[in-house]
Amino acid sequence: MKPFLNEHFLLENKFSKKLYHDYAADMPIIDYHNHLPPDEIAENKSFENITEAWLKGDHYKWRAMRANGIAEKYITGAESDEAKFLKWSETVPYTMRNPLYHWTHLELQRYFGINDLLNAKTGAAIYENANAQLKSPDFSTQGLLNKMNVKVVCTTDDPTDSLEHHKKLMDEEWGCKMIPGFRPDKLIMIEGPSFLDKIRELESITDRPIRDLVDLLAALENRVEFFHTLGGRIADHGLSRLYGADFTDDEVERILRKRLKGDTLYPAEAIQYQSCILYHLAKMYFVRGWVMQFHLGALRNNNQRLMDQVGADVGCDSIGDFPQAQGLSRFFNRLDAEEMLTKTIIYNLNPGDNEVFATMAGNYNDGSVPGKIQWGSGWWFLDQKDGMEDQMNVLSNMGLLSRFVGMLTDSRSFLSFPRHEYFRRILCNLIGEDIKKGQLPDDIEWLGKMVQDICYNNAKAYFDFQLND
Repeated sequence: MKPFLNEHFLLENKFSKKLYHDYAADMPIIDYHNHLPPDEIAENKSFENITEAWLKGDHYKWRAMRANGIAEKYITGAESDEAKFLKWSETVPYTMRNPLYHWTHLELQRYFGINDLLNAKTGAAIYENANAQLKSPDFSTQGLLNKMNVKVVCTTDDPTDSLEHHKKLMDEEWGCKMIPGFRPDKLIMIEGPSFLDKIRELESITDRPIRDLVDLLAALENRVEFFHTLGGRIADHGLSRLYGADFTDDEVERILRKRLKGDTLYPAEAIQYQSCILYHLAKMYFVRGWVMQFHLGALRNNNQRLMDQVGADVGCDSIGDFPQAQGLSRFFNRLDAEEMLTKTIIYNLNPGDNEVFATMAGNYNDGSVPGKIQWGSGWWFLDQKDGMEDQMNVLSNMGLLSRFVGMLTDSRSFLSFPRHEYFRRILCNLIGEDIKKGQLPDDIEWLGKMVQDICYNNAKAYFDFQLND
């Protein structure tokens, strides 16, 4: 029997072990998409306790606790941080074979040096041990990022954000770069309840009225340029699907005016508007050399009771079954025909669409950049062992795994960065098993370089964040 979570965790043979320990393990991290709070990074926040650092905002853990029969008061409610941690400790043994079990113990080991299994018996002692360590400056937000050798964190920011926290860190040397990520979803989803409020915010921050499409596009361009001056080089969009519908600016002008008056739109009108705004945004990104990302396929906030009680993004989302291929093709085709399709990453949440996404990405590579159109890593419900293996196997069969920009956390927790290690171990084992079976040559030097490229070098070249390492 192999020991649990030792130095060879997930590495099944000598080739896998060599690839990981000699090539992957020490590579730096570029986390090109996450939801970490920029203010906590800029302020170099220290945490009161491990619950605040580890459980607050982690809807993966919340979802597991609810499934284990834990009352909401111990999850998002008013119970003490210690009580919440102890309820999580009770839950952990029941997460066996869920990736949370691996992530939990990797995080305890890598950050705190705690090798004990977390459960009802050990919870109180682990809580006390971790809290004592959190008093050290090494466990501030910046300290935690440096501990994991993170060179870049790309946050997710609303177009109306002041980016004051990014400004504060621009000229500071602290071992990592914090780069803003432009996320205009609330201005794209015209039928959403926050659309009109977001328009008012955009008017305020750009100091110009938005009465028509020309005004809106000018305001968006203003904010894209503002992000660019503060180092922004990425945009992200979290949508159920892309449409790529036909539109004219006159049609969208009428639709926008209708919505600004407070009138209800027909579904087809909302689709035309979304297609138009994304098209114009994509051209703004292209001109500035940005990377455009699309996280597609989630069916969000399904539980209306919890939505009303707690709010959005609390662990009540699921995989959707939206049609994807035609919309992706129409959207990319329009931009490619004008030679204005920028570097793009598409992420898929429905595993039934893996081949659709992998082959769609391959349609629009043009020889200008290696891996210009990327199919992104296993995302959300798919960033576990089976999901990551499936993504890399399909990408290998349909494209070039060697040009893949690798893993990201997509996380709200400063303790989530061992997910990069998890991915790297899975990657090395996948390749090592192929060597063992004679399906790849025993060319460790080349395959080791390939592993290092996927772990770090490809992302460094692709995003061009001007790192000095």
